[in-house]
Amino acid sequence: MESTVDGLGFAHFLTHVDGVGKTVLALLLLLSVASWYLIVTRTLANWLAGRRAAVFEARFRATHALDELAPETDNALSALVSEALGVQQALAGRAADFGEVLTRGLNNAIDREMTRAEHGLTVLATAGSAAPYIGLFGTVWGIYHALVRIGMSGQGTLDKVAGPVGEALIMTALGLAVAIPAVLAYNAFQRRNRMWLNRLESFAHELYLLLAVEHGQG
Repeated sequence: MESTVDGLGFAHFLTHVDGVGKTVLALLLLLSVASWYLIVTRTLANWLAGRRAAVFEARFRATHALDELAPETDNALSALVSEALGVQQALAGRAADFGEVLTRGLNNAIDREMTRAEHGLTVLATAGSAAPYIGLFGTVWGIYHALVRIGMSGQGTLDKVAGPVGEALIMTALGLAVAIPAVLAYNAFQRRNRMWLNRLESFAHELYLLLAVEHGQG
């Protein structure tokens, strides 16, 4: 019994998989590594972005004097302030088109930040959608070869079928193991980006009102 169980292990599967199976495994491994790299790096980047934005926003609430805020290149809210001040300086004394240009500049700054925030999500979406099918292809290919071997041996008993079919089904399990974390991470990042966009738009709207009043008074 012990030798039978050992013969059904993952090591046995790796030693008996053919070239197509190895290609499927390589694709799944590549998707898994890429997914987990993005999960870790994007989680860290999002946490740092939120933390820096909170610190900058606290300073903004305390001063409300934009010129006193030191520019920070790694801060999304600071980038909005820099964009707004740039428009204000460029259009000093031109009240007619100030609001339109300021709105366009703030929207462009938000679009740039969202492009950075969405980096890597395509890879996660691809891994989440493609990995199960890649694993299923490996399963079908493995079952095909298992049936061929069973037909050649002429023995279709349970002990002859369980091993090859079990090894083939490993492909499905591996595909799901790659896809599930990628899908969960993709949905979590999408939700975070929607909340992040709302935060940026709210801050940009506040900037617009503040500078529009100042510009009108000037």
